[in-house]
Amino acid sequence: MIKQKLKFSVLILNLLLWTACTMTESKKPLNILWLVAEDLSPFYLNAYGDPRAPTPNLDRLAREGVVYTHIFSVSGVCSPSRATLATGLYPNSFGAQNMRTLNQQADAREVGLIDYQVVPPPEVKMVSEIMRENGYYTTNNAKEDYQFFKSELAWDESNIYAHWRNRPHEQTPFFSIFNFGVCHESGMWNFKKQLFDGDQFPPDRNDKKWGTTFENTTVNLLVPEDMEVEIPPYLPQNEIGENAMRRIYTNIIRMDKGVGIILDQLEKDGLLEETIIVWYSDHGGPLPRQKRLLYDSGLRVPMIIRYPNQKRSGERDDRLISFVDFPPTLLSMAGIAPPSYMQGQAFEGAYNKAKTPRTFIHGHADRFDERVDLIRAVRNKRFKYLKNFHPDRPYYLPLAYREKMEVMQELLRMRDAGELDENQALWFRQTKEEEELFDTENDPHELNNIANDPAYAEILATLRAECERWMKSIEDKGLIDELELIDTFYPNGKAQLTDVPTVEIRDGKVSVRCTTPGARIGYRYRSEKAPYMGWKHYTDPIQEKEGDTLEIITHRLGFKYGITTVAEGRVGKTFFPPNRHDKK
Repeated sequence: MIKQKLKFSVLILNLLLWTACTMTESKKPLNILWLVAEDLSPFYLNAYGDPRAPTPNLDRLAREGVVYTHIFSVSGVCSPSRATLATGLYPNSFGAQNMRTLNQQADAREVGLIDYQVVPPPEVKMVSEIMRENGYYTTNNAKEDYQFFKSELAWDESNIYAHWRNRPHEQTPFFSIFNFGVCHESGMWNFKKQLFDGDQFPPDRNDKKWGTTFENTTVNLLVPEDMEVEIPPYLPQNEIGENAMRRIYTNIIRMDKGVGIILDQLEKDGLLEETIIVWYSDHGGPLPRQKRLLYDSGLRVPMIIRYPNQKRSGERDDRLISFVDFPPTLLSMAGIAPPSYMQGQAFEGAYNKAKTPRTFIHGHADRFDERVDLIRAVRNKRFKYLKNFHPDRPYYLPLAYREKMEVMQELLRMRDAGELDENQALWFRQTKEEEELFDTENDPHELNNIANDPAYAEILATLRAECERWMKSIEDKGLIDELELIDTFYPNGKAQLTDVPTVEIRDGKVSVRCTTPGARIGYRYRSEKAPYMGWKHYTDPIQEKEGDTLEIITHRLGFKYGITTVAEGRVGKTFFPPNRHDKK
C-alpha cells in the first residue's frame, strides 16, 4: 500500500513538473527576425511566379511559411518608408515625407533646405524601444535612415557588427534586423562588396576594414548573358533594357545568398523553431518609373513570413497590408499591446484585427532629393487612384542620382532622338491629369488612365473621397511648405535640445526627472559599457556603485540628447554630444 502511494505521488509530481515546464515553454516570448531587402518588387521572384533567378533560401521560406501577395510600402523610397517602419505613423502625418532630411543634396541646399531631423509627436517611440522595454534584446544591422537620428534607447546594438549572438544571455528573446543592400538602385551601376560576400558574417570587430566603407568590386552576371527576360513596357525594349533586367536577377541571387547565411546561423543556434522570420523589401523596384513613384512598381513589395514549426506553411495570404501595419504587428507577435498613437493595425499575433481587414492602402510622393512634387495614392484590391497636386509639372523630374543608371541614360537618349514608343513616352509628358485611375488587374503597369471613363465614375468617387478622408485624418504635412515645416522642428535654425534632467541623490540612490515632453531616460554604469549593450531604461531610482560612474541619458526623438554623469555622490554637467550636422 505504501509503495502504491509512493508511486502515485511520484506520478503526480512528474505530471506537475511536466505541466509547469509546458506552461513556461508556451509563455516564452518568440524571437522575431526581420530580413530586409531594398528596392525590390515581387514580380521578379520565383515565389511570385518568375523563376528566372534561383532563390533557394526564399523558396524555402515560401514553402515553410506564408507568402503575402498584397503588401504595400507607404512611399516609393526608403527614408520615408523606414520612418513608418520605425514609428507606426504615416510619414506625411509628422513631416517625414520628403526624401531625405538628414543629408540634403547640394541643389536642395541652394533653395534654403538644411540638414534636419524630423520631430515626431512626444508620445512616439521607436518600435524597437518598446520591444526593449518589454525584455527583448534588439539589434539592427545596419541601415537606419529614419528621417531622424535613432533613439539612443532603441537598440542594444545598431551597426555592422550587430547580431542576436551578441546578447549577454542566451535565454533573452531578441528582435533583430538584417538589411541586404545589394538590390538597391545603386547596385545597378555601382557594385559594392556586401557583408555577406565575405567569409564571416557578422564581421570581426577587430577587422578594421569593416569599420570604414565597403570597397567597390566587380560583380559578374549570375544569370546567362543570353537569358530571355521580360522588359516592362515603359523601359527600352533593347539590349540595354535586357541588361538592366539581368542585373536585377543577379542582385536577387546575391541577396538570397545573404538570407541563406542568416538562416543557417539561426538553425545552427537551434533557434529556427523559436523565431518568427519576416522577409520583405523596403519599397518597389530600382528602375526608372519604379522607384519614387506611386505605381505598383514603386509601392508593391514582397513579404514572406515563416512561423515556428512551419505553421500555415504553403499559404498565400491576399489581404491588403500596409507598412504602417508592421510596427503594431511586430508588437502583437511579441504579445505586446500596440500603443494607441500608431496609425496601422496588427495583421498577425495576439492583437490581430483580422475581423476588420483593410479596404484601402495609402501612399505619398513629395520631394525627392532636389525635385519637388506632391502626389497622393489610394488603392483597393483592384483599383489605384492618384491625386496630382501639381498637374502643371512633368511626370519625369530629372534626378542626378537616377541618371547614373545606364537604362535611364538610354531613355533620355531615346526621348531626345524621338524614338520613344507610346508606353515609354507616357512618363515624359510635360503635364499631368489632376486625377488618375488605373485598373491594376487588367492594366498591371498602370498605363491607361480611366479616370474620365463614365463606367468607373462610382469607383473614382469612392477612392477620391477616401484620399480626402485619409489626408484630413492624418493632418497631411505635405500641404505645408518644407521651409515652414523646418522652422517648427528647428526654431531659429537650430536643433532643439532635450532638457537637462533634474537629478537627486538620497541614501545612495539616484532619482531622475526630465521636463521635455516625450523625453526618455536611460542609464548605464561606465564599468559595464559594451558596444553590444544598450542603455538600460530608467524606471526606478538607481543605486550608485562605489568607485563607478553612473551615466544618465535623456533623449526625445528629433532632439539632441544629453548625457549627465553621477560619481561619488556628485552630479556632473550635462554634455550634448555632437552629431554629424554639427560638423557642417
